[in-house]
Amino acid sequence: MVKQAAAEEEPLLVVAAGGGDGQLEPAPLAGGEEVKRQLRLAGPLVAGALLQNVVQMISVMYVGHLGELPLAGASMASSFASVTGLSLLLGMASALDTLCGQAFGAQQFHLLGVYKQRAMLLLTVVSVPLAVVWFYTGDILLALGQDADIAAEAGAYARWMIPALFAYGLLQCHVRFLQTQNIVLPVMASAGAAALCHLLVCWLLVYAAGMGSKGAALSNAVSYWINVAILAVYVRVSTSCKKTWTGFSAEAFRDALSFFRLAIPSALMVCLEMWSFELIVLLSGLLPNPKLETSVLSISLNTAAFVWMIPFGLGSAISTRVSNELGAGRPRAALLAVRVVVFMAVSEGLVVGLVLVCVRYVWGHAYSDEEDVVRYVAKMMLVIAVSNFFDGLQCVLSGVARGCGWQKIGACVNLGAYYIVGIPSAYLIAFVLHVGGTGLWLGIICGLLVQVLLLMAITLCTNWDKEAANAKDRVFSSSLPSDLATYEDGGDS
Repeated sequence: MVKQAAAEEEPLLVVAAGGGDGQLEPAPLAGGEEVKRQLRLAGPLVAGALLQNVVQMISVMYVGHLGELPLAGASMASSFASVTGLSLLLGMASALDTLCGQAFGAQQFHLLGVYKQRAMLLLTVVSVPLAVVWFYTGDILLALGQDADIAAEAGAYARWMIPALFAYGLLQCHVRFLQTQNIVLPVMASAGAAALCHLLVCWLLVYAAGMGSKGAALSNAVSYWINVAILAVYVRVSTSCKKTWTGFSAEAFRDALSFFRLAIPSALMVCLEMWSFELIVLLSGLLPNPKLETSVLSISLNTAAFVWMIPFGLGSAISTRVSNELGAGRPRAALLAVRVVVFMAVSEGLVVGLVLVCVRYVWGHAYSDEEDVVRYVAKMMLVIAVSNFFDGLQCVLSGVARGCGWQKIGACVNLGAYYIVGIPSAYLIAFVLHVGGTGLWLGIICGLLVQVLLLMAITLCTNWDKEAANAKDRVFSSSLPSDLATYEDGGDS
């Protein structure tokens, strides 16, 4: 293990991206410059993620005006789709945070295009069995004991969302491809354009074409494909991607196993966390007064998901910064980036937490006029403020893990934190100690705390020189012999 104090006092000998004879690593950016660089990355990524999520939200809003049954079906189908498909594809695409980011730092630019094509191909293959699951959504929900009418409505909605499944995987591949090159403004702009188009497309299909809730589901696919098309055209014509996109390559069809070795743990990292929150919602239905508990917990989840977008952007930014610096052979710069993002996450958690506390008596009125709901939401906002603080820390530390390629470790951490500590604690506090819905959320906070402590310990004990060497090995294990020769000669590929 490398002691951090020693890392500060003496220069590190590393093999930088331009040479193979061992040379002094240049001094990393000043702390202020690192903050600016991460904010320039995180800002557009936060906006882009919010705009992508708005697409499904708008569809459900349109369906809400069609009646109570279509709304219930669309909400259940959206939740089912997130658990069984979208979260899995999002997690698998996160493998590109490591692969593309480190290849870009090592100046093996053509590999980014190869990795993106390989991910697009394999995610499309994975989408086929997921589409079969979505096709039978109604039957699955009925077998799980859901109301027959709601299950049928949700099944119809999910079937019309199947084209969106294939677009979503391709979209995430394009986003990661650009993000790891520090190209984030087009990601935000394309998401904004797709969201604006979605307003019109959804109205046309729901009302003008008379398709109802089926039209709202299909509009998701249209908008995602619009987003994919915009980014694909940008990659093809932009000079910014001239080195990283050199056209379709047969290399994309080989070494699929190495991609899956990273993509499957990446998916588990995302899914294990998301599924734990869905389990909390299901458990809320078993509490006394389940209607109140489920309503308040849904409001709490929506609120937490909204404020979570800020640390999500920071996590995406640090995964890019760490992977780029490790790929370039600059471990000290990677360590500085980690220190900066942890400071920013702590600051963000304190500020957002203060805001949540200040608006706790007002926020409930945005969702309901029932005094019981408003008072309960005000109580939950205090708990959400605490959970947001720890969630922000785990989000950026998970970003560090993706940048380093620690997805297997991250998956094990999430499994232990949420399913050995978090969910059992939630059940114990809510049902055994009779704390109710607040207890469910307190259990999740226990899981978050364990996750943060484990990820922080792993990060503090990291040998950053070794991680830089591992990044070099990962990049050049995917390169052709000619690429390695070019690297050792000190030239750009």
